[in-house]
Amino acid sequence: MCDMAVEKIWKLREGADAQNIRQLSSELGVDPVLAELLVQRGVHTFEQARSFFRPDLQHLHDPFLMKDMDKAVERVRRAVVSGERILVYGDYDVDGTTAVSLVYSFLRRLTRQVDFYIPERYDEGYGVSYKGIDWADENGFSLIITLDCGIKANEKVDYAKAKGIDMIICDHHLPENELPAAVAVLDPKREDCNYPFDDLSGCGVGFKLVQAYSERYDIPFDTLIPLLDLLVVSIASDLVSVVGENRILAHFGLKQLNTNPREGLLAMIQLSGLEPNHLTIDDIVFKIGPRINAAGRMESGRMAVELLTACDAAEAIRIGTEINEHNNERKNIDRRITQEALEMVRTGNCLSSGNATIVYNPQWHKGVVGIVASRLVEAFYKPTIVFTQSQGGLVTGSARSVHGFDLYDAIESCADLLENFGGHLYAAGLTLKEENLPSFCERIEKFISDSIIPEMQTPVVDIDAVLNFSQITPKFLRILKQFQPFGPGNSAPVFLTENVYDNGMGRKVGAEGGHLKLELIQESHPYHHISAIAFNMASFFDHIKAGNPIDVCYSIVENYYRGTANTQLRVKDLRERDEMI
Repeated sequence: MCDMAVEKIWKLREGADAQNIRQLSSELGVDPVLAELLVQRGVHTFEQARSFFRPDLQHLHDPFLMKDMDKAVERVRRAVVSGERILVYGDYDVDGTTAVSLVYSFLRRLTRQVDFYIPERYDEGYGVSYKGIDWADENGFSLIITLDCGIKANEKVDYAKAKGIDMIICDHHLPENELPAAVAVLDPKREDCNYPFDDLSGCGVGFKLVQAYSERYDIPFDTLIPLLDLLVVSIASDLVSVVGENRILAHFGLKQLNTNPREGLLAMIQLSGLEPNHLTIDDIVFKIGPRINAAGRMESGRMAVELLTACDAAEAIRIGTEINEHNNERKNIDRRITQEALEMVRTGNCLSSGNATIVYNPQWHKGVVGIVASRLVEAFYKPTIVFTQSQGGLVTGSARSVHGFDLYDAIESCADLLENFGGHLYAAGLTLKEENLPSFCERIEKFISDSIIPEMQTPVVDIDAVLNFSQITPKFLRILKQFQPFGPGNSAPVFLTENVYDNGMGRKVGAEGGHLKLELIQESHPYHHISAIAFNMASFFDHIKAGNPIDVCYSIVENYYRGTANTQLRVKDLRERDEMI
C-alpha cells in the first residue's frame, strides 16, 4: 500500500521454565519448541494441554452467572408468549450485524413478531438512535434488544420507556458509572457482574442470551450450534481475545463455518475465492469480515443482516454479489485516499506530523477513514487521526494508535473541544466543529508529546522461539495446527531462523513487484528448503538475489489451492546477517 518501511525491533521472549518445558515435551512427546509455546500460553501440565488442544462446549460458562440474565430471559419469554413485537437492534459493523443476525435467527424460530434494525452510519451514527426508537414506536414494537451497543444510551433508554418500549441491553463495551435504566443490562464488563469471562464480543453476549433462554425453556443446545458460524466471524473481526470461552466458541464456530456454513457466509466464502473446508481466523479477518463491513461503510448495514439471515442460496449470492461490489469500491477509494494522505504527510500539507499523524480532507469518504488511519500507522508508526467533513458543518475523524499508547485517553483530554467521541485504547472515533480543529491538533500533539515514551514509537516483532528449518516436520506442523484458532491472547507463533539463503528461485511478485516470493534454505541444513512470502519487502531483493545470508522471523501458514496444502513461511521481518539482533 505504501513504499515506506519503519525499522522494527526484534524481541525474543524471555525463556520459560526450562524444567517445565522438558517435562511437558516428554509427557506429550512433542518438540521442545512446541512445549515452550504451550508454557508461554500458561499451559504447564498434561491435563491443561489436553484441555487446550481439545476445546469442549461442555466447558462454556453458565449464562445465568451474567448479571441481569434472569431478568432478560423472563422479559423475552413474556414477549414471545404474549405475541409482543420484538425489535433486534445492532450496530452496522461486523460484530453488530452478526449479533443481530444470531439473535434474530433464534427468535424467528419462536415468534413471527420479530424484526431487526440497523442504524444508518451517516444519518444516525453509532449506537442507539432516537430515529430507531421512533421507528420502533411507529411500528408497534414494545421490546428492543440492543446488541453491541446501548451501554451508554441512558437518555435513549429513558426516551424509549416514555413511549412504552422496554429495552434489554446486550453490550461488551465499558459502561459509564451510571447504567441505563433498562429492563436488563447484559455486559460482562459491568463492575457488579461476576461472569467469569469479560472479553466476549457483542455477538458473544447475544449468544449467551439465547443460550440462557434455551436452558430455561428446554431448547436443546444442539439447535444453537448452527449459530456458531456467525459467532466466530464476530470474534475474529472484532479482535477480542481468543482464549477461555472465546477459544471454545471460535473453535466450534470455525468447524461450523467449514462444514455447514449458512447460505450468506457460504456466498461470502465463494465470492472471496476461499478454499472451502480450510477456513481460518485469518480468512475471516482479511476476506470475509471486510466484505460484511463494506455493506455498512458504503451502503447499509441492513444489507449485511439480510445476507446473513438469507435461507435461499440464490438470494444469498445476489446480496453477496452486491456487497462484494461495494467492497471492491471501498478498496479503490481506500487505496486512492491512502495515497493522498501519504503524499500530504510527505509534503508537509498535514495538520500534524510530529508525535502524531493528523490529516484532513473534507472530500474523503467517511466509510474508509478508519482503514486509512491504520495504513498511516503502518507507514509512520505514530498515533494517527484521519479527518473528513460530516453533516452540519462538523468534522469527523477516525483514530488509530500504536502499541502501548492509550489514544482514547488523549482524545478524552480534549473533550471540551469535541461534540462527541467514543472508542477504546487503540481505536476511536470523534466529531468536532471545524473551527476547533487547530486547537484540537495543538492540544493532542502536546498531550502525546508529554506522555508517549520511546519504546512506544518503534514497532516490535515479538519472537516466540528460535527454530531450525529441520524441526519443521509433518508432526511439528500437525501439532502446531492444533494451537489454532489464533488471535489476540493466542497469536500465531513467530519464529526466528538465522543464517538462511534463497536457493536462487526467489522473485518479486505482486501488481507492482512490491513483495518477495522466496525458497529459503538454512546453511546448516542445505537440503531442507521451504517457501516463504515477504510482503512489502522488495527492497531486500538485490541483497538476497546476490546469495547473501539473512535472518528471518516468520509465522508458519498452510495454504490451500485446489485441495492441495502447501506449507509457507509468512515473513514478519528480515535482516541482513551483518546487522545485530
